[in-house]
Amino acid sequence: MKQILSQLTFVLTTISTIHAQDTTVLFQRTDFVPVTITYEAMQLTPITFQNIYEKQLQEKSLGQEPSFILSGTPSITNFSDAGNSQGYSYFRLRGIDQTRINITLDGMPLNEPEDQGAYFSNYPDLMNSVSRIQIQRGAGTTKNGVASFAGSIQLFSPNLRDSSKTTVGLSYGSFNSFRGFAEYSSGVKRRKAIYVRASQVFSDGYKYNSSNNAQSVFVSGGLFHNKSTWKLNLAVGQQKNELAWLGVLDSVTQVDPRTNANSEQEKDRFIQCLAQLQHTWKISKYSALQSSVYYTFLNGNYDFDFNNFLGFPSTEELYNYAFQSNLVGVFSNYTYVKNKLTWTTGVHGNTYRRTHTGSEKSLGELYQNTGFKSEGSVFTKAEYAMHRFTLFTDVQYRHVNFDYQGSVNFDRLNWNFINPKAGVSCRTGDKSHVYYSAGNTGREPTRNDMFAGNDDLLADSQEMPVLANTEPESVLDHELGWKYYQSVLRFVVNLYYMDFKNEIVLDGKFGPNGLALTNNVEQSIRTGAEFTILYKLNEYFTFINNSSFNYSRIKEQSETFSPILTPPLIINQEVLFTKNRLAVSVSGRYQHGSFIDFANEERIDGYLLLNSRVSYSLKGFNFSIFANNLTNARYVNQAYIDFDGSRKSFVQAPINLYGSIQYSF
Repeated sequence: MKQILSQLTFVLTTISTIHAQDTTVLFQRTDFVPVTITYEAMQLTPITFQNIYEKQLQEKSLGQEPSFILSGTPSITNFSDAGNSQGYSYFRLRGIDQTRINITLDGMPLNEPEDQGAYFSNYPDLMNSVSRIQIQRGAGTTKNGVASFAGSIQLFSPNLRDSSKTTVGLSYGSFNSFRGFAEYSSGVKRRKAIYVRASQVFSDGYKYNSSNNAQSVFVSGGLFHNKSTWKLNLAVGQQKNELAWLGVLDSVTQVDPRTNANSEQEKDRFIQCLAQLQHTWKISKYSALQSSVYYTFLNGNYDFDFNNFLGFPSTEELYNYAFQSNLVGVFSNYTYVKNKLTWTTGVHGNTYRRTHTGSEKSLGELYQNTGFKSEGSVFTKAEYAMHRFTLFTDVQYRHVNFDYQGSVNFDRLNWNFINPKAGVSCRTGDKSHVYYSAGNTGREPTRNDMFAGNDDLLADSQEMPVLANTEPESVLDHELGWKYYQSVLRFVVNLYYMDFKNEIVLDGKFGPNGLALTNNVEQSIRTGAEFTILYKLNEYFTFINNSSFNYSRIKEQSETFSPILTPPLIINQEVLFTKNRLAVSVSGRYQHGSFIDFANEERIDGYLLLNSRVSYSLKGFNFSIFANNLTNARYVNQAYIDFDGSRKSFVQAPINLYGSIQYSF
């Protein structure tokens, strides 16, 4: 915590004279510069997307991992290691794992380039500082960073033009879960604004020895001129976890579902920082230039009890994997808007270095190696309105290379991708339109895919590196949808068909460093339908439904089977009652069962969850109570078949409560 406080002091000193307007919305005052929205999909952009706005985030966010908020939208599944909503949690989109989902903050990549994952747990309570989220499903629009293979999650930093406000909050609930935070927003004063938030999050976890202790600070500020704006985002987060990433034998969970298969010795400690400086320059009445430079730093390590992993009693032997990484990048986009044409073109590049150190408690350091990864990309996209039609085209060229320094000789790997997209939307009335788009996206394998789960690259008898997979994968995505909007009814339905080549899929197993393993498959498809329906019955009752149906198949030689952890049906239904200062929500989630092995012989059962929240506002105070899993259902949403053929599962928390009080002034 001392590290965070010292960095916060430096941050506040640095930005005391640098404040900025929000770069994600259009200003209404004429003395401020209109800011273009480069990567977002707009209402008539012919792709599949969904927005989650600040009000919804404030109502639902209690410091839990973002995957629990995202899971209320179509085609997203999630689970947590510890069984509750804090600590490590993961999500999948259309059955595709998180390493193949592009995640950004104001256009800045949050995915780690080597393993392509984004670790929200390193920035605890991040959703408290997000003004809104856009989820794009499928190929979507061009983004910076790793490929939008399954889709993308775009986060947007605080809206600094909001009025001045200070908020403090305390929350406490089951499993000794706690969150405390304080935030301040100055609003725009004399063309300056600043936002600061600090949070403490803690939980014992549902499982034994699965606690999470984390702190974070988020600062956003900037400065405005008539022709330009500046914005600076700074975030620092640190966490200490007791680990619970191993599944537990079903026979054991039947006796005690809180059992943790990881040993008490296994813990992790990570600190991560990000900094982003944004600049927008209004070149003319019709054009603007947006540029950004960013930097992230990661340092930490985790323990690994290899004997326990193999099913033997733990000893004094304890391995440790340590990482330190630096990512530096820059992007710039030129936008031209006139009459019926919106045209944007841009460039992006970054360079990344990550040092891996393996050691053992008694033996000391065993190895050290470094991975290097760089990428550069250019794109151009345009939307043109023509009568009832909006035409859309988007093409990106992306070059990626990976190099390695260690005990094994390694030749640098290079990949080149051309990612085209095109589509059209057509107004079918004043309140509705249909759209169709097709897009192709390619993606390079992760370091873990290439190294077959080894943290230190192995060599064969000729001293050549042993690489499992270096071939990229690609997908051709088709999206067809219809959107209907009126004051009391909003209806969105879309159909998708994703055709993969050389898809890299999770096989349900884990490697010698505890990371999930993957396999290539010859051919695979994912297709389905997704629905979002909002119906306002009257001034008090609103019904919200987010559901999806998925039909997916993998073809390997003469065999055809379903991918793992891809439920064919997900239904999210919420009933919301609001009157004056009172809001009551009851939500249900049904998730169909899914397979956990390629043979399609083992599966996890479907389940039904019932959650509720009640909130009441009075004179600056907001009181909330969250009740989850009201029926006390025993459910599993992640499992795998271990190397010895045993079935291991992650049991999620039974009924649990969480209370919150916030005061704003």
